[in-house]
Amino acid sequence: RGATGLWELFIPELTDGTLYKYEIRSRHLDAPLLKADPYAIASELRPKTASIVRALTPYRWKDQSWMTARAQQNPLAKPLAIYEVHLGSWMRVPEEGSRWLTYSELAGKLIPYVKNLGYTHVQLMPITEHPFDGSWGYQTTGYFAVTSRYGSLEDFMAFVDTAHQAGIGVLMDWTPAHFPDDPHGLSQFDGTHLYDHADPRLGYHPEWHSRIFNYDRVEVRNFLLNSAFFWLDRYHIDGLRVDAVASMLYLDYGRKEGEWIPNQFGGHENIGAVTLLKDLNVLIHRDFPGAMTIAEESTAWPGVSRPIYVGGLGFTFKWNMGWMHDMLEYFGHEPIHRFFHQNQITFGLLYAFNENFVLVLSHDEVVHGKRALLDKMPGDEWQRFANLRSLYGFMYGHPGKKMLFMGGEFGQWCEWNHETSLEWHLCNFEPHVGLQRLVRDLNWLYRQEPALHELDHNWTGFQWIDFSDAAHSVIAFLRKAKDQDNQILCLCNFTPVPRNDYRVGVPSAGYYRELLNSDASTYGGSNMGNAGGLQTSGLPSHGMPHSLAVTLPPLSVLFLKRI
Repeated sequence: RGATGLWELFIPELTDGTLYKYEIRSRHLDAPLLKADPYAIASELRPKTASIVRALTPYRWKDQSWMTARAQQNPLAKPLAIYEVHLGSWMRVPEEGSRWLTYSELAGKLIPYVKNLGYTHVQLMPITEHPFDGSWGYQTTGYFAVTSRYGSLEDFMAFVDTAHQAGIGVLMDWTPAHFPDDPHGLSQFDGTHLYDHADPRLGYHPEWHSRIFNYDRVEVRNFLLNSAFFWLDRYHIDGLRVDAVASMLYLDYGRKEGEWIPNQFGGHENIGAVTLLKDLNVLIHRDFPGAMTIAEESTAWPGVSRPIYVGGLGFTFKWNMGWMHDMLEYFGHEPIHRFFHQNQITFGLLYAFNENFVLVLSHDEVVHGKRALLDKMPGDEWQRFANLRSLYGFMYGHPGKKMLFMGGEFGQWCEWNHETSLEWHLCNFEPHVGLQRLVRDLNWLYRQEPALHELDHNWTGFQWIDFSDAAHSVIAFLRKAKDQDNQILCLCNFTPVPRNDYRVGVPSAGYYRELLNSDASTYGGSNMGNAGGLQTSGLPSHGMPHSLAVTLPPLSVLFLKRI
């Protein structure tokens, strides 16, 4: 033991692949502890728990052009369409006992699939090492170790490299909010609460039955910062989606009165966690230009995605959980009742620019009895698909970046199950293939049209035309690029009743070409529309000098652009 209190041990001639643990003896313990190395870069496959000696030999990356371009980009002004993936259940091999795909197999199957669908990024649910499959990776024990379930660390590097060469970014979920109680992990690492608080009012998470990091300790904050840096540096990860930020920020999160301890100022803010998150964002943005940090934060904490110099936390983006909740509730109503809930479809625009939002339809909404997205939709089978198509259409017209959980792109009927593959057989049936085509075309339209992404986080990129037609459940709005003359008209009909000669005001005269119609037959719709486009008339409407007499198909979203 050195003067600094750090213990050191040198063992010569250890070979690559050697298994090891720390045996920790303490005056606080009746018997020695066997602990995995918190800094190990490789671990045994569960249920085994030993760390593995691995040499971090330099990987020969071939993604230099991607990394150079990333460093020069402003993520706020670029399209961001994320495909959220759980690697263990995206696709399996039924002929071999329904085994997982390896990182190498995923590179050959997942990356081309995502590229074809027009996504810009994949977001991986936690691939840090974890002992329990049912946690989906969110109860991490190895903050520096890529899970051995799907292959080696070199295999994972090659997966990221393949994605970058295909033009696909790789984001990963990162879990600094809590850690599990597993005996080989961080819990009571040296016989004391080294990484967490001894007082359960600070150190125990009552909802997740896990331990909460002691963010007030510099050593703990540095451990977590090192972990974040490691993934961005060694694995070329393009960004971190930080899980459960709300639980980090509030000392009373999930607790009743008397079950928590205020901070030194008498408040419920976790000052140590705030310090960690600010440091995380400052350092990542400084040392990894173009890399993103995304907060899963479900409260109204101000300035989550605002710069630290104006009082924010410094994240690049924040998940828009309120939008997700309102949309799923609105689209769950029978169309005849949507008249009474028009506010749910419009309320999000009151706060859409308070943060740099990502609109998400995440894994959390298709598990634990919540049903698959398609199954949430009302009506017969045709109407369910049409409702889901209109939800996706509205999502891509609405300001904010986009994220969809795997399986949603072709309309799974069943809830997500981490133990089985997605229902790929459904892609043999036209309604599901049509939905998949729509998601592909929405992604490419979103990427190709600056009006749909350049000003996602600024009021100058959006203008209401009409949000008041609750009687017909119709809304109309404009999206605008930095070049304010570059505009796209978005029209939404959220009932199964077609609207013929529906008059919509527009700011400029000319011919408006129909860029996308979610009711097109290629998507499984009824193929109603406007014969490819419409000419304006001089009749004013909605405070605009010109107007269009539009055919609004049932349960549809239209995108039109003046040419």
